[in-house]
Amino acid sequence: MLAALATRLATAALRLPPPRTRRVTLTRNIPVRVRDGVTLRTDHHAPDLPGAPAVLIRTPYGRGGPMRLLGRLAAERGYHVVIQSCRGTHDSGGVFDPLVHERDDGLDTLDWLRRQPWWNGAFGMFGASYQGFVQWALAADAGEELRAMVAVVTASGTRDSTYAGESFALDTVLTWAELLQAQTVPWLARQWELKRGQPRLAAALAHLPLAEADRVATGVTVPFFQEWLRHHTPDAGYWRARVFGDRVAQVRAPVSMISGWHDIFLPAQLRDFAALRAAGARPRLTVGPWTHGSPGLFVAALRDGLDWLDEHLGAGRAPRHAPVRVHVGGVGGGWRDLPDWPPPTTPTAWHLHPCGELSPAQPVASAPDGFWYDPADPTPSLGGPLLVAQRAGPVDNRPVEARPDVLIWTSAALLTPVEVVGPVRAEIFVRSDLPYLDVFVRLCDVDQRGRSWNVCDGLVRVTLDGLPGAASNVRRVPVELWPTAHRFGPGHRLRVQVSGGAHPRYARNPGTGEPLGTAITLRAGWREILHDPEHPSAVVLPAVHSGTKLHPR
Repeated sequence: MLAALATRLATAALRLPPPRTRRVTLTRNIPVRVRDGVTLRTDHHAPDLPGAPAVLIRTPYGRGGPMRLLGRLAAERGYHVVIQSCRGTHDSGGVFDPLVHERDDGLDTLDWLRRQPWWNGAFGMFGASYQGFVQWALAADAGEELRAMVAVVTASGTRDSTYAGESFALDTVLTWAELLQAQTVPWLARQWELKRGQPRLAAALAHLPLAEADRVATGVTVPFFQEWLRHHTPDAGYWRARVFGDRVAQVRAPVSMISGWHDIFLPAQLRDFAALRAAGARPRLTVGPWTHGSPGLFVAALRDGLDWLDEHLGAGRAPRHAPVRVHVGGVGGGWRDLPDWPPPTTPTAWHLHPCGELSPAQPVASAPDGFWYDPADPTPSLGGPLLVAQRAGPVDNRPVEARPDVLIWTSAALLTPVEVVGPVRAEIFVRSDLPYLDVFVRLCDVDQRGRSWNVCDGLVRVTLDGLPGAASNVRRVPVELWPTAHRFGPGHRLRVQVSGGAHPRYARNPGTGEPLGTAITLRAGWREILHDPEHPSAVVLPAVHSGTKLHPR
């Protein structure tokens, strides 16, 4: 009774189409035995509709709460919803080793589905974040029976997001490890830790060496955290069994992708979209003004996901006209429908100039700007793509911009709007006292009150050749920023930040070249950013239209 009432309220609140049935039977804790003898606990939400297709959701986050609500909502719309706890999580057997067993466990679960008396030969998959990783693990081998995928804030490959810019996504990885471990403690103890502001996690994010940070945060050693610290290099064989990007083009099921401009997996998810398009597929893409855990993301994923399942699993809902829908932020933005991603744009370089000026004008002869970076007092991260929604997204950057280790370049006020939609990149010419450094670049929108709102950013870990401090030791550093869709309104200014890090979102660079997990020695050093005609440092924006006009200085 309570479950039915909850779905009635959710249907009204989310403005979902009316259900096909209210009669849903929930069978809990079904044992599904996989090839190595491990039992995976599974719930089945069964509608009283003959011939209904199935929807499979595999998750490490439990089958109750929001997942149970989702299961009933989808079942009322005509699907056998099967929700399974990944091995080693909640009451499923085995040991949780992220990504390793998901392909085989998914195939064995599919084999179990085929043996059920209600199986009609067709199924879809649905899920966010890790629930999307397990979809990609299975998708290329699922055959014609897989008719649709809904992949929300996720990607086929996790390595690129773990080592963004070849640094280490410390905040995301350690916060996730703490979240998984928190599922094993009593509910009241967890609520008390959250109420206190998670002081153990905060201490762990500041701790060195990183190989001890998991124990500081959780009280136990987390095996996958230790392995991810050790297997840091791009050619690490460890990751070959844990990424599925090389098989994206083999996926034949229609895929709906939903993400946010400040999501931690956005660049990787857009690469999946490009791989499907290059293979001739027609995936659907929605990118909104969301972070990884935004409530608005959940609502959009539920609506769009159910529509996609209806379209491709036989309920006959009309498809959305445009294959790509993005939300343009800023003044005068809003939702835009596009035929593809990225749309045609004009790459426009905004150059760094002396005296902190940012302009499309060509660079002029100028002395470099410099700053002192000290990993013992690392430049803090502020907003942006983070795992925890409450700290993520656009925030006023003035506190961090006031630091002496952050350089900023700001345009004159705009007379006409500047709209950018697509990939953003920077080219920064750097000289450093030390051969080991990070380059962090952030694009901001400065409003008429002087508030500086982050739009997108990126970081690259660099090892310089040559003699530290020598005149010839200048490196052109390409930095891939998060893609964006943003409109800088009249009276606003564009701003570019350059700094030596963004901690704890990225692990600080100790400046020594020591291994990621064991480094404890911290070396500070001087950095210079060059912006003369021979070293034209710039951020390159995908302009929707040209003709930008600025107020005279």
